[in-house]
Amino acid sequence: MRSDVSLLISNLQNSEFYASCPHCWDEFKLSEFLLFDGSKSFPEPAKGIRKQLEEDLNEQIASLEKRKLVADEGAEKKAINIGIGKIIEKVLPAYKKFNMPLADCSFLAEPIDMVVFEGACKNYIDHITFLDIKTGDSKLNKHQRQVRDAVKDQKVISELI
Repeated sequence: MRSDVSLLISNLQNSEFYASCPHCWDEFKLSEFLLFDGSKSFPEPAKGIRKQLEEDLNEQIASLEKRKLVADEGAEKKAINIGIGKIIEKVLPAYKKFNMPLADCSFLAEPIDMVVFEGACKNYIDHITFLDIKTGDSKLNKHQRQVRDAVKDQKVISELI
């Protein structure tokens, strides 16, 4: 005597019923697909499909592990570069080839590294420079770009309180 599951599968295989994929919503006829009782051993065609899916999954896991390793290395490299950049921006004004007098420089740190009042040491400020120091392929962050753009657009104000 057939079990209820076997009878259901047999009826579905001999039916005109359609189902739709929950991912792409394409419709397909149930009788055209391999249906089987998952509580019993897999039929041979299903074993091959299962094996291929397991191999694909293992490849995806290996790929994710590599991506995680690369991401971790990238984050570590970026952290090191930021740390080096923070050190350089503090000591750069003391460097011999830094072509601005130290007395003209005011260190800010954020969002701009320093403001240089060029000529201040000679009691005559010729102009003011907002200076940001970058290492490697570093780029301006959002706030630094906003400062740069405000200067470009001449949106700089001097006030006395």
